[in-house]
Parts: sequence; structure tokens; C-alpha cells
Amino acid sequence: MSYDEHEARSSRVVVETPNSRREVVNSQTVRTPEGNGISAGMVGVLVVVAIAVITMLVLFYMNSQQQPTDQTVATQQQQPQPPTVIQQPAQQPPVIIQQPAPATQPAPIVVTPPAGGATATEAAPNIDSTVQAAIDKALTDDPTFSTLGITATVLDGKVTLLGTVKSEDLKNQAERMVRKIKGVKSIDNQILVAAE
Repeated sequence: MSYDEHEARSSRVVVETPNSRREVVNSQTVRTPEGNGISAGMVGVLVVVAIAVITMLVLFYMNSQQQPTDQTVATQQQQPQPPTVIQQPAQQPPVIIQQPAPATQPAPIVVTPPAGGATATEAAPNIDSTVQAAIDKALTDDPTFSTLGITATVLDGKVTLLGTVKSEDLKNQAERMVRKIKGVKSIDNQILVAAE
């Protein structure tokens, strides 16, 4: 390949005058050098290499800063630690205070669990799950509320309603419907009213 790129242009002009006819030929040669500078690809490669070198230098510097800390820890681990003695206060005997019995003492109340052996605390989750199922069924079966995405959670008979409705009337209607279900003790209506 040549160093210079040649471009030749020529033009012909015919000039006619009343006495003669002559032809003028004009030619022009333009020389443009090939790329003297660095190409964009070469600049990109240089930038990537420079970033890689800087990153390696920073990591090397950070690693050299951590080595003394690691050496300090190693020397501390090699040195024997003096034993730590913890003294606990002497235990005193408990103080027992006896009060005289009241003159008239009521008879103790004996509560017998149901025949199945379930206590009141074990039955509460079963009641909550029954109430939860009834509320979910009522919300799903009602054509007004089935598409609104209202959810209810039940804990110890307390129902929390969540969701978004278009009017205050729908919010109150949902609360009234849930209040009718057996086992509902109270309602925390947190349904939001969003006017469109």
C-alpha cells in the first residue's frame, strides 16, 4: 500500500470565440495521507488497558495495607493469654416469708378439661380457622366483593379487613357482612376508600 492516496480530477472546457475554437483541459491531483493519528479502536484498547493497570495497582496497595493487620493478629494469637478469673458473689439462702392464712378461705374451683383433652388455648386456633374459612367463603360468594380483592385475617376472634374499595358505602357493607358471621368478636376495618 502506498503512503499517500491519490485522487485525480480532470475537466474539459470548450471555449468558442467568433474567430477560433479552443479546448482547455484542467486537471487537478489531490494527495491525502492515510490515517496519521490513532484510530478509535486503538484509543478504546488503551483506555481498557489503563483501567486494568490502575485496578491492579489499587488492589495491590489494599492488599499490602492488610498484611500488617494479619501479622499482628498472628502474633497476638501466638502469645499466651493470661487466664481470666471471674468471681461470683456468694449465694445467700432464700428468704421465706410466711403469712398467716385468712380466717375464711373459699373452696378451690376445679376445672375439668373436655373429654377430648383439648384445652381452651388449643381450641382457639380451630375456632379462628373456622371463622376465617367462613369469611373467605362469604367474600368469594358475594358478587360485589369477589372482584375487589378484600382480605381478612382472624386472631382470637378479632377480624382485620384489608383492601381497597371505591366508596365508603362498600367499606361499611363489607364490615356488616363480616360482623354477621358466627365467632367474630370485633372488626378492625382497614379497607381504604380510593375515589377514581
